[in-house]
Amino acid sequence: MQNVTILCVGKLKEKFYADACAEYQKRLTRFCRLTLTELPEERLGDEPSEAQIAAALEKEADAVEARLPRGGALIALCIEGKELSSAQLSDAVAQYAARGVSQLTFLIGGSFGLSPRLKERADMRLSMSPMTFPHHLARVMLLEQIYRAYQIQAGTKYHK
Repeated sequence: MQNVTILCVGKLKEKFYADACAEYQKRLTRFCRLTLTELPEERLGDEPSEAQIAAALEKEADAVEARLPRGGALIALCIEGKELSSAQLSDAVAQYAARGVSQLTFLIGGSFGLSPRLKERADMRLSMSPMTFPHHLARVMLLEQIYRAYQIQAGTKYHK
């Protein structure tokens, strides 16, 4: 059974997002050992400068790096990432397992994304879509897609 860690910058405030995440976390217990960790997002003013954003991203990256599990594969969600179908994500998860990678760590940045150094460190950069979504919704979408990936591997009818 794989260990899946999701490191998220920012705290879910809306109950509907938290409820959806809780449902997929519960469903995933059959397929993996899931750890979801929220890290604080740096507070910035209404119109931060590029330098302020860069400094905030670096502070967030320090917090992320302090919580990264040892070993395994690091997958960063970012706009520059590769878009995969659900079946392709399932194949990627299965390929990691076949290579003996028992720890998958997914990173979700805050409202300004992830530090370039975290993106460079990642084994895979994953984009959910060319569309822009709230980073809180990205957490729900990622959990659902990880669940779908395991369902595809199990050959269930969940993925049609």
